[in-house]
Amino acid sequence: MRPETGTDRHPVAHQAEFGGVEVVGTGVGPVLEKFRDVARIAVLRGGGLGDLLFALPAVAALKAAYPGSTVTVLGTPIHAALGEGVAGPVDSVFVLPFAEGVRPGPEDRDATNNFFAAMKREKFDLALQLHGGGRYSNPFLLRLGARHSVGTRTPDAAPLERTLPYAYYQHEPLRALEVAGLAGAPPVGLEAQLRPLDKFSAGADALLRDGTGATGSAGAPAGVMVVHPGATDPRRRWPAARFAEVAAACAAAGCTVLVVGDASERQLAADVVQASGSDNVRSIAGEADLGTLAALLARCDVMVANDSGPRHLAQALGTPTVGIYWAGNVLNAGPLGRSLHRLHISWLTRCPECGADITQVGWTAPRCGHDSSLVSGIRPEDVYADVQLLRAMNPRPRGRSASP
Repeated sequence: MRPETGTDRHPVAHQAEFGGVEVVGTGVGPVLEKFRDVARIAVLRGGGLGDLLFALPAVAALKAAYPGSTVTVLGTPIHAALGEGVAGPVDSVFVLPFAEGVRPGPEDRDATNNFFAAMKREKFDLALQLHGGGRYSNPFLLRLGARHSVGTRTPDAAPLERTLPYAYYQHEPLRALEVAGLAGAPPVGLEAQLRPLDKFSAGADALLRDGTGATGSAGAPAGVMVVHPGATDPRRRWPAARFAEVAAACAAAGCTVLVVGDASERQLAADVVQASGSDNVRSIAGEADLGTLAALLARCDVMVANDSGPRHLAQALGTPTVGIYWAGNVLNAGPLGRSLHRLHISWLTRCPECGADITQVGWTAPRCGHDSSLVSGIRPEDVYADVQLLRAMNPRPRGRSASP
């Protein structure tokens, strides 16, 4: 049967956005004809750890649609660290220069020009923009000099060869997959899947043994819960005292509880430990590189965290999680399944301090200036109940790893 195209089902206006090519299938939205002779692919995705994890299903789709191709992520230093710390679909990472709307920081014209000169030498066949609505990122992408360009676009953004209208409230991995579909790549999976590397196992085992008593297989303590109390946006953070209540209850039930975070989150982690009042709750914030953290997360029973990069990393590694979320962030970044992942959701729609409508976010509406937690009303006893349920339903992962 002939696939439906813009002439019989899809409106002609969409075909113009699609570059005038036919729809050949359906994935997350239309799947268009593939480009010819694609061997080198660039994916633009700045931001934090979670931002790259959201793009990985699209990277996997591109690799499957264009066998033998290489995918280079244009990202940030933490993306490069992730590429070195786990086994996944990305072939290489180039760190972006500081540039408005792409990577915040002090701009250096020489560094930017050198970056684009190096990118042109890569001779990319296809470049995908997965970094917002395109006001800044689309012109940036076009400077790469790739033969073909695909991405998202707000009405004020520069057009690419094939574009998807940008709407803020869309699940980020599914948005990236929809863009990949415009490049002719149907989904091969809906969420990121990663594996830890063997070379980080010893470091993870040392963190697990440190200060603990009983151990299970592979040197891991008998019963391990990991807590991450941080989040880039302070409004997404559950109060440290709430995390401490859950940590203390898990410790009383026989678990070793490890509080993780980067160096900037050491004090926050210490606050959780102190408030828990338990010797079985301890902080390792700032002690693990990303590869070691991944190996650690793959060995634990369950993780409790805000909507944050480490929670998304645990999910990609197959570790059960209990997530603390504001409702709007569930739409953009929540896990799709509930067998391994449970959510506790705050349904606030107005700022607790000024009453501003906090649902109007994204490229069209700046937020109010208040940083009060939007999730503080979630009850610790409800979170703890899901921790216990996941521990009972899902046996602890045992020594999952992958050779580099």
